[in-house]
Parts: sequence; C-alpha cells; structure tokens
Amino acid sequence: QLQASGGGLVQAGGSLRLSCAASGSIFSVGTMGWYRQAAGAQRELVAEIAQGGSTNYADPVKGRFTISRDNAKRTVYLQMNALKPEDTAVYYCTAQVRLSWASAHRAYWGQGTQVTVSS
Repeated sequence: QLQASGGGLVQAGGSLRLSCAASGSIFSVGTMGWYRQAAGAQRELVAEIAQGGSTNYADPVKGRFTISRDNAKRTVYLQMNALKPEDTAVYYCTAQVRLSWASAHRAYWGQGTQVTVSS
C-alpha cells in the first residue's frame, strides 16, 4: 500500500513537499516516482528515482522539482518549488514493489493528492 500526503493550495511561486510511504509486507522497493493528472488530461510522469538514487525528470519540472527517497523508510518525496498554475493536478505516487524474494516487481499506486496553484 502506498500512502501519499502533502498536497494543498499554494500561490504561484510557492513550494510544496509531497511524501509517499510504502507499507505492508514488502520484500523490496525498486523505482519510485510521481505522476500527475490535470483535469481533462492524461496522466504524465513528473519524476522518478531508482533504488540506487538515479533520477529522471519531465522537462516541464526540471530545475524546479526535486525527487528523493529514504530507502529505510520506503518513502519517496517530491519537493516542488517555483510552482506554476500549470502544475495544478492530482499527483500520484507509484513504486515497483517486490512482495517476496520469489516474486517480480509490480507497480503499485497511491491514492492521489491534489495540488492547486493559484495565479
């Protein structure tokens, strides 16, 4: 299970920090990431981070957002700075989770958290 938190309403130029923790009987957590879905749009990748720490960002957020993770806590974070109205969306966390040594990684999704940036 993935539990996301940290969304809210912020003015343009402001900052928010999202968190997402994986819980339950888990053997390992691979790549973790954040996607977002604006009203009427498709879900899109925001950023992802591998277990070893390598990162990948969507072009619209490069230089403004920072993804990080705490492997001991099985938690991924998204620090969002210099927010713009076009960042308004529901943000979903995702993680590749292995439930046992014998199982493959499988994608799990959090419930989504609303981020609204006012102009």
